Amino acid sequence: MASLLVIGGDKLGAIPSHLKDVGFHEIIHIDGRKVQMVKREIPDNIDLILVLTDFINHNLAKKIKDKANKKDVPICFSRRSWCAIYQSLTTNEIACDQCPFLKVNPSNNH
Repeated sequence: MASLLVIGGDKLGAIPSHLKDVGFHEIIHIDGRKVQMVKREIPDNIDLILVLTDFINHNLAKKIKDKANKKDVPICFSRRSWCAIYQSLTTNEIACDQCPFLKVNPSNNH
C-alpha cells in the first residue's frame, strides 16, 4: 500500500481521487496554515511527501525537507494543480527511484 503525505493547500478538491487513481491508497493531508505545523513529525508509514509550494511558507518547506531527509522519505514539490502534481511525481529523479506508483507501473516512461 502506497501512502502519501500532502502538505499545503486548504482544500484539495479532486486531487485525492487523482492520486488514488495513480496508486496512492492512503493520503494524509496537512494544510500547513498553523504555525505549529513545523513541529509535527512525519508519520512512519509515509512512502512519499508532496509539498504544495503555493500554499506554505518557506520555513515549513525547509523543516519538512529536513525531516524527510532524516527519515529517508522522498519528497516532491509542486504547485496545486493536478497537471503540475502529476509532472512532479513522474519527473522528480529522487522520488521516481523510490516512488511506489512508478515501481508497480514499470510501463511508465518519464
